[in-house]
Amino acid sequence: MPKHGFLTPKAIDNRIKSKGLQKLRWYCEMCQKQCRDENGFKCHTMSESHQRQLLLVAENPDKVVDTFSQEFQDNFMTLVRRQFGSRRVLANTVYNELIGDKTHIHMNATKWTTLGQFIKDLGREGLLIVDETPRGFYIQYIDRDPETLARQKRIEKMDQHARDEEDRQAEAIRLQIERDRERYEAEGEKVEHTELNRAEDEKVVINLGGPKKQEAVPTKEVSASFAAELKAAAAAAAAAA
Repeated sequence: MPKHGFLTPKAIDNRIKSKGLQKLRWYCEMCQKQCRDENGFKCHTMSESHQRQLLLVAENPDKVVDTFSQEFQDNFMTLVRRQFGSRRVLANTVYNELIGDKTHIHMNATKWTTLGQFIKDLGREGLLIVDETPRGFYIQYIDRDPETLARQKRIEKMDQHARDEEDRQAEAIRLQIERDRERYEAEGEKVEHTELNRAEDEKVVINLGGPKKQEAVPTKEVSASFAAELKAAAAAAAAAA
């Protein structure tokens, strides 16, 4: 087995140490390389690859800073939109989630020096709703997605249609009341609105069975009445003859 193989204790120990976040002071943003200690960072800064990268950055430093700043802002806004949506959240909470990724762009490589300055710039650009409190900056994402805006517009249109329908029904009821009042007044009836006065011991009886049915007359009584009417009609006819 080679001395520095993949499964040697030293290699396993190096992989364990490389997990998680390391100290920011030993991270080279230009080369995107994380060193574990001061000696490793010093060796990296003296390396040929780092010197070449320095020469490239020195040609146009503003462009490099702007690129890092834009990438940091895009990553921050993507995290807010996907994980927190339109909920009001503490800005420091979002930042802690962002730096949990080892490959994230560090703020010291951007044009912003503090998180508060970065959040204020996002608020001025209209990307976030920023609220400064004693606990810190609270932010809320402003969703400008075309699909979301179209969905909100459809919901508002449905609500407006429902309100218009309720208004039309209320207006129809009001007009019906006015017509009934005019008809009663034309017929000479005075319409007065009175209060419902009821004694305390009076009971309210509600009949849910509908109108009572008329009692049926027995068949024998009907036949006798019909026979009497026939006899009276025959006597009247004989008297007339």
